[in-house]
Amino acid sequence: MTLAYSREHEDLRSAVRKLFSEQADSEHLRRSLDSDAPFDHDLWKSMAQDLGLHGMAVSEEYGGSGFGFLEQAVVLEEMGRVVHASPYLASVVLAGNLLRLSGDDEACARYLPGIASGDTVATAAVLDASGAWAGTTTGLTLAREVLSGTAPLVIDAAAADLLLAVAHEEDEPVLVAVDVRQDGVRVTSHPALDETRGLATVDFADAEAAVVARGAAVESALAETELLVLAALCAEMVGAAGKVLEETVAYAKIREQFGVPIGSFQAIKFKAADMLLELEAARSASLSASTAVAEGAEDRALATEVAKAVCSDAFFAIAAESIQIFGGIGFTWEHDAHFYFKRAKSSELLLGNADVHRERIAVRKGW
Repeated sequence: MTLAYSREHEDLRSAVRKLFSEQADSEHLRRSLDSDAPFDHDLWKSMAQDLGLHGMAVSEEYGGSGFGFLEQAVVLEEMGRVVHASPYLASVVLAGNLLRLSGDDEACARYLPGIASGDTVATAAVLDASGAWAGTTTGLTLAREVLSGTAPLVIDAAAADLLLAVAHEEDEPVLVAVDVRQDGVRVTSHPALDETRGLATVDFADAEAAVVARGAAVESALAETELLVLAALCAEMVGAAGKVLEETVAYAKIREQFGVPIGSFQAIKFKAADMLLELEAARSASLSASTAVAEGAEDRALATEVAKAVCSDAFFAIAAESIQIFGGIGFTWEHDAHFYFKRAKSSELLLGNADVHRERIAVRKGW
């Protein structure tokens, strides 16, 4: 298993970074958050149609380009750098892969082309009230293709057209697809620390639902999708942490106290060095996880758990130290540091914090 991005991956990175530098800088982010729209639809279309980012992991049969997860990881790192506010993680990574892994060719043919083109925004109700992966443990029930119950926490549900959910029908787990716009679905958005990633409760009151998969196929698709989403979240955190370190070091070189740059002070050097060590550890863990899930390695579950623990701690530590180095300006609303700090905290908790994954590692290894 080679732990390195190829030249083609770096070319993709350059193209994505160019798009985001032109259309997704911090001023754009602020305007987007101040608007009534859940995300920037024009940028969403550019991502899908100009660069084909939404269909990278979708096969050509369903309107995609048939690449693998490493390409998605590169894109997610670049999204992390700009604290990108769009339903990409929910629609492309979560819902797209859950559909792809469901084994239902008819459902894939029906829904994946829309996700790949950006015309359909999808998400999946796979979290419990704490933000942990719920798996098949849900309070949703299905009877005669009618869905009832409440999904307590759904990523970007307010922006979605299509929602995938796991319900139980006569004690059997069933994966269903639901049109979010129908009368039987009510989406209640929640105020969140990180405004760039929408969270909502979704209530289903006799909502029409199409069955995608049943039984063991649902469990298998959920298990593999969880690993992909974990690896994706880690890649996003690494990209964001890298950008924070870059901006912090650049500031330390020009901000002067006592007639010299603050970066010349030993205390600042030590902080920057610690941040770099955290970043490199996170980068290695993230790339290891992304490569493992892309190649279907036997230890891919362990690799994603290690990565989530390492990246959660590293990103939060780097974001917090950055504010200290920026000093007074770092605490202001006008500075971008708070975007990264809030994303670091929300990403740390999403799908389980570092302690949760360390415990899973200990159980897995029999410690």
